[in-house]
Amino acid sequence: MRFKLLLLFILLSIKTLPVKAQGQFSGTGSWNIITVNLPGSIQHRWGGYFEAQNRNYGVASNFYYYELKTGVSYNFDNNSFALLGTGRYTTYGFNAVDDGPQITETRFWEQFTTNHYISRLKLEHRYRIEQRWLNTGYRNRFRYRLTATLPLNKPKLEQGTLFASVFAEVFFNNKQPNFERNRFSPSLGYKFTKPFTFQAGFINQRNYAINNSDDKNYLILTATYNLQRK
Repeated sequence: MRFKLLLLFILLSIKTLPVKAQGQFSGTGSWNIITVNLPGSIQHRWGGYFEAQNRNYGVASNFYYYELKTGVSYNFDNNSFALLGTGRYTTYGFNAVDDGPQITETRFWEQFTTNHYISRLKLEHRYRIEQRWLNTGYRNRFRYRLTATLPLNKPKLEQGTLFASVFAEVFFNNKQPNFERNRFSPSLGYKFTKPFTFQAGFINQRNYAINNSDDKNYLILTATYNLQRK
């Protein structure tokens, strides 16, 4: 337990590392996510999901990125599952959407997620290995994300629950710089119904390069719908 708490502290501390911001990344952007899940369980071990994202340089302007991805999952128990996923990722230039995509990517990944609880606090550990085919070449990447979720007005996450959530994620690859990126995001959410949850918050993303690095802040909105099995 002490090791996991120390790891959480290290991940959160990464946010304080100094970086050099680029001009095109100035200001706050927007990051929007829609996820549809078919959750697995002990009774129904196979599941899946679909997700769509888009990002803007401004809060409501200067669209530059979108991704579409899907996957199939298998539950080992109610708190751990593996997932195989694939997706398409497209990045446009700053103020140059009409010029077409600058970077296109097809990605496959293998993922393992496990949860545990400290009283009513849920800790989720997500490990991911990615194979990435970009128009600039092939890359591998390795990711770890730690998410903490705390129900505020009820003892557990159920319909009508207001909750706080925070995650920190680190990215590594097999080329320089090996430490590629980190993300940090606190948010508030509300579980409107058993299937539907909505979250709003803030996310900071920092990319690291050999000669310089960039730093971008976003407002993030996440809508999640969990399909219910009969």
